Amino acid sequence: MAPSHQPARQPAPRARRRSPRLVAVLSAAAVALSGGLVAGGVLAPASAVTTTGWADWAPLDGGPGSWSTSVAPLAGGFPGSQMSSDSRGGGVAVISGATTWLSAGTPVGQRYGSSRDEQYLNLRPRVDSSTGASTTTYTFDRPTPASGWTFVLGDIDADQVQVSATGADGRLLTATELGYQGGFNYCAPGLAGKPSCTGVATDVPSWDATTRTLTGNAAAIDTSGSAGWFEPSAPVSTLTLTFTRRAGFPVYQTWFAALARDVSGVVSDVTPGAEGPLEGATLTLLGPAGETLATSFSGPDGSYSFEGFTATLGYQVELAAPDGSIATSPVRLPADLSTADASAVDFTVRDIIPAAVSGTVRDSDGLALGGVAVTVDGPGGPQTVVTRSDGSYLVDSVPVGDHVVTVTAPDGYTALTPPLTFTVPPDSQTPVTDQDFVLQAAPEVSLSGAVTASGTAVPGALVTATGPGGATLQTLTALDGGYSFGDLAPGAWSVTVDPPAGHVVLGAGTREETVGGTDVTDVDFALAALGAVSGQVTDEAGTPLAGVDLRVDGPEGPGTLTTDASGAYALDELAPGTYTVSVVPPEGYTAAGPESVTVTVTAAGEVYADQSFVLAAVPTPEPTTTEPTAPPTAGPTTEPSGQPSGGPGDPGTGAPTTAPGAVPPGGTGTGGDGGRLPTTGSDPAAPLAVAALLLVVGAGTLAVRRRGAAGR
Repeated sequence: MAPSHQPARQPAPRARRRSPRLVAVLSAAAVALSGGLVAGGVLAPASAVTTTGWADWAPLDGGPGSWSTSVAPLAGGFPGSQMSSDSRGGGVAVISGATTWLSAGTPVGQRYGSSRDEQYLNLRPRVDSSTGASTTTYTFDRPTPASGWTFVLGDIDADQVQVSATGADGRLLTATELGYQGGFNYCAPGLAGKPSCTGVATDVPSWDATTRTLTGNAAAIDTSGSAGWFEPSAPVSTLTLTFTRRAGFPVYQTWFAALARDVSGVVSDVTPGAEGPLEGATLTLLGPAGETLATSFSGPDGSYSFEGFTATLGYQVELAAPDGSIATSPVRLPADLSTADASAVDFTVRDIIPAAVSGTVRDSDGLALGGVAVTVDGPGGPQTVVTRSDGSYLVDSVPVGDHVVTVTAPDGYTALTPPLTFTVPPDSQTPVTDQDFVLQAAPEVSLSGAVTASGTAVPGALVTATGPGGATLQTLTALDGGYSFGDLAPGAWSVTVDPPAGHVVLGAGTREETVGGTDVTDVDFALAALGAVSGQVTDEAGTPLAGVDLRVDGPEGPGTLTTDASGAYALDELAPGTYTVSVVPPEGYTAAGPESVTVTVTAAGEVYADQSFVLAAVPTPEPTTTEPTAPPTAGPTTEPSGQPSGGPGDPGTGAPTTAPGAVPPGGTGTGGDGGRLPTTGSDPAAPLAVAALLLVVGAGTLAVRRRGAAGR
């Protein structure tokens, strides 16, 4: 492999024979500038087959309701990202990919290769309810390339995911730009190299482009392998995934991958009499937005390379010739990696021919401006070059005479420096230097603010700005909850926040602002996270009790809930306030512990789980059987006894309707001869009182009859 990264120098007389093209090794500085090598792999030789980088996640920080991590660059030129999520806990983790992966037989695997032993992330909803969605946001260090990468959402079955993204300009990307490629099942039988899971090929999620939502099977049944994949067609600044439970206790998976290819070329000296490869030229790889990604040097054979960069278009390679040389080719050449390696990005240089003219182009803050056109016009006609990324330019072979230098200000800039003039005297070889220009960026008025809940940033909230003429802009809040709209027309603007799932607006959800000549800041919104309370009702043995009613008292008044087949209940979407949940024991049960719980939900959206109740069955007494009481004597007595005889035609107590010792229908208890009357389900005092009265009346009647008989 040819040496590289040697200090730039003006070359000595060069060999005229071109040696075979070799690959120059990137310097450590180049690696640092590029943002890292292809994740998880070794850089391939120049012009090698396309390689793939799968995402590497840092260990998760935080805990349920507040997770964070970072994702390493997928390939050269791809930005790293920071992730935040309010997912609940339980199964949330970075997974190794050793048992679950996307095989080469899947649609995404056919393009990006197998993800076996490559990491992915498991997340869950914020609350296991239909309204307890979690919000996960990836904020990239800079906008991603516009192609050459994918994200995959897996295990989409009893759940759904809404996908939102903002572009390089902060606007909300369309469903078309998100680039949904289709659904597949990575557990389906017959897939080459699939994991051991069992799935059904037709079990795939459906995509609703209108709502940008990926939804699992219609029955919301927990299955295996259902996934969907995306290839964005526009740069992405933030990616937000809003995950909602439809049934059960679901998780969802996220993979990232990028294709990587190489840029290579040769720098040649075309100076008459000294033709050949040029060693020591500095080459810089620029990204689609003009950012510096990596730097390398041409080797003794003139070759250079940049290896393992995201497979997209828009790259440029910039040449800085050694001192005393000037490029005869453009100083910037395009490098398209979208379909194959860019393997012939070649430059030519020659020795400078007097007279030379040079200068710089900078903005009003002194920052270098690359890619700006500068024209030197005079005898012999105009010569136009573009500035390098350091803002410098050089024109040689400028003939004798008077000349004018002008700059062409790019969009968004105006020239503060007027055209410059100089004269090249006869026979002069003295360089003309310091032909410098200053450009000023056009004023750009912005409107910005933040969205928070209980003082905590809320990423992924949709903010809409509507201005003069009905102009409408949309963006999502970033990881820090901030948002911004740039380059706004002056006039009245209406700004509205649409809270993400699980939140409500506190106060005004729309603000009216006037945009003038200065930035409008602090257009802030406050949200409250919705809380939840859930639990289970069981008997003392732990058996779930279905159909049990619970009473809920809260700020909106009373309400009721009923436990499901598993004895569970859940109350979600709770606005701030105090709530009391009370169990209503059904017939045959009583509370075996507290009958109510009281919770307070603040703007932080507390989630109270395991607020459970235990009921005890009320024992049912077993009925008993007693002997009936003996009936009284039916006939009259022969001797007066002071008691009524109860004979025919005479009043008396009468025979009891129940035999001694028997239990009357509907009654409980026991009786016996000479004992108390059996209980019949009513108070025995009343019939005893009646019996006593009859005895008195009977005794009086008998006395009257006897007196009457004696008088005869």
